[in-house]
Amino acid sequence: MSAVIARVLDPARATRAMVGVLAIMLFLTLLAAAAGIGAGRGAAALGARLSGRATVQFTDADPAARGAAAARTLAALRSSPAVTRARAVPRAELARLVAPWLGSAADDPDLPMPELIDLELAPGDDALPAARAVLRRAAPGAVIDSHGAAVAPLARLLRVASILAVAVAALMVGASAAVVVLAARAGLEAHRATIAVMHGLGATDAQVAGLFQRRVARDAATAALVATAAAGVTAVLLIPAFAVGAGALGDIVALGAQGWSVLAALPFVFVGFAALVARRTVTHALARTL
Repeated sequence: MSAVIARVLDPARATRAMVGVLAIMLFLTLLAAAAGIGAGRGAAALGARLSGRATVQFTDADPAARGAAAARTLAALRSSPAVTRARAVPRAELARLVAPWLGSAADDPDLPMPELIDLELAPGDDALPAARAVLRRAAPGAVIDSHGAAVAPLARLLRVASILAVAVAALMVGASAAVVVLAARAGLEAHRATIAVMHGLGATDAQVAGLFQRRVARDAATAALVATAAAGVTAVLLIPAFAVGAGALGDIVALGAQGWSVLAALPFVFVGFAALVARRTVTHALARTL
């Protein structure tokens, strides 16, 4: 009986095609999941890093008045409980910031530069309004810019990209399930006569379903190995280039230990899911037709 059961599924052309399709599906799922995790972490990191930061800018045309307003405001902000740290940005640092656009002219001492104060705000939603109130009293003409508000559109874009990537991964999983269902039904149809003989010899529906489950699990495991290897090669090729291009922001969209753990678990979940879908498909079909 075991020898008959072992030959129910023909391990030829159709099986190889299913392995290839499943490998492609899992490879795309891994890429989509990585993109979703990276984008989601990026949105959270941007919010955490910049939500408590702000910059005060003084643009008075008179350098003396500009410097006096900056000094007065700096002292007022440092005494405010809404501000945990305030520092005047040195001119040399400003020159480095504008050097990519102005070149050597950025070091010209006659070049007018605004006075800037870099702020770290206390936790809480009321910190920024409190800092604005201090600024209105000390220097009404100054402007305060919230870093979190400046990058809010980018953070929203990253969150949308994360949702889309998760949706794509879910679609890939659904398509993989459809492939398994079609393969299981095709196998049942191709071996209907053999399965009828097996039933006559005493085989149960559970035994037949277990055969399909084991076969699909082996095929899915092969596909998982191929897809994981391809995803690993892709990561090796892309991560160094991305790290160079992202520069200081590279850690914002890094996957992190939890992200890599999720990606490492996906192939195993994929194999178990494919085997479960195959078993349920076969069990349901046998209960209806045989």
